[in-house]
Amino acid sequence: MNIPATRKDLMIVNMGPQHPSMHGVLRLIVTLDGEDVIDCEPILGYLHRGMEKIAENRTIIQYLPYVTRWDYLATMFTEAITVNGPELLGNIQVPKRASYIRAIMLELSRIASHLLWLGPFMADIGAQTPFFYIFRERELVYDLFEAATGMRMMHNYFRIGGVAADLPHGWIDKCLDFCDYFLTGVTEYQKLITRNPIFLERVEGVGIIGREDVINWGLSGPMLRASGIQWDLRKVDHYECYDEFDWEVQWQKEGDSLARYLVRIGEMTESIKIIQQALEGIPGGPYENLEIRDVDRERKPEWNDFDYRFISKKPSPTFELPKQELYVRVEAPKGELGIFLIGDQSGFPWRWKIRPPGFINLQILPQLVKRMKLADIMTILGSIDIIMGEVDR
Repeated sequence: MNIPATRKDLMIVNMGPQHPSMHGVLRLIVTLDGEDVIDCEPILGYLHRGMEKIAENRTIIQYLPYVTRWDYLATMFTEAITVNGPELLGNIQVPKRASYIRAIMLELSRIASHLLWLGPFMADIGAQTPFFYIFRERELVYDLFEAATGMRMMHNYFRIGGVAADLPHGWIDKCLDFCDYFLTGVTEYQKLITRNPIFLERVEGVGIIGREDVINWGLSGPMLRASGIQWDLRKVDHYECYDEFDWEVQWQKEGDSLARYLVRIGEMTESIKIIQQALEGIPGGPYENLEIRDVDRERKPEWNDFDYRFISKKPSPTFELPKQELYVRVEAPKGELGIFLIGDQSGFPWRWKIRPPGFINLQILPQLVKRMKLADIMTILGSIDIIMGEVDR
């Protein structure tokens, strides 16, 4: 005899923060009626490191190594936003070559981020093979990063007015080879995953978000484009040199987990198109605007005087932020990554507010998982694509 569930019979389960499908240290307090989710409350803050406060007593150059720790899978984007703000405040021109190099690095970073979304997402819904495949391709992206920047993950490559170093000899050919190889890899993923009946059963019609909901919740990135809105900041804000390339905004209209998967797969092929065009058309010239090296430079101490002998710490080149405020944003792999910056005529920002895409996309999770099954929480959370480093800051 089936006993109708009363409110007393509900079960409260802790998912995370150590659960492997939580992608970091997210904790969900889930109220269950059998297998059905009645309520879900995300608990954040396990990875909070005070990134906004740290920014207030560091110069931009000193702060650059910190920013790669927000979204540690798409580090180039956090660096880009960190230098774009001061560049706009100080009206600093970026040389054409530097802009092209930045676009190439950003798109490679987007591919790496989407790959490391795809593998664990597939593992969450029960497919182990793609998890090993994506690491094969991702290693190649990291090899390219290591050749250009010296680091595989936390690159510290962008600088105000350009990039830290030019592309090494032979790098462009190596990158073009990677592009050709990667396109075959993407078709392999599509053969393996896209029409797989078990995969479709798990994702089709799960976690549907309508057009109006997406806008009202302020979602961005693939979450927004999977619900039928063609909005991509690379087309809207015309930053770097994206206008010079021929590429399409990827979007779907269903708004479910499958649509979000298709958008991200499509974005990887579009990124390859952008990279190939940038590599073929990359101009010569300087890779950094050298004028800003002299901005507010300390006077050189006399040879062998007190400063020279006893003050061993040489000051890093400081860049004075004018007394203004501005909001600057880029289209990161997970959505709109923005910074609200207030300068006050000193080397340190007065306020450095981060708008992380993952944090804002995560807000809709409780609404999406209500009245779904327990197993669907994994699918929906995976399709949102969060990184706790930027959610908690």
